[in-house]
Amino acid sequence: MDKYTARIQALRKEFGGFNNPKRTPSHPKKSHAVLSKVGEQIKLIRFGQQGVSGSPAKEGESEAYKNRRKSFKARHASNIAKGKTSAAYWADKVKW
Repeated sequence: MDKYTARIQALRKEFGGFNNPKRTPSHPKKSHAVLSKVGEQIKLIRFGQQGVSGSPAKEGESEAYKNRRKSFKARHASNIAKGKTSAAYWADKVKW
């Protein structure tokens, strides 16, 4: 087993498989990480600014929160559309 394969196996165990986002509270800049797999491509993706909350839809939320979420999705639409290999996709799915 080469170093790359061993590293992937260790990450896979840490994340509980592929495409399973996890919080990273001790990371200095990014709040979440995911080990993404699309076909044969495997990528460690870190996303979300540490200390900043997203705005998932809730019952009785204010108009400001709806607009905040709508603006995020509009601003990052082209990157979200790239799919599971982009940080914007995961931020949209997990935080927004």
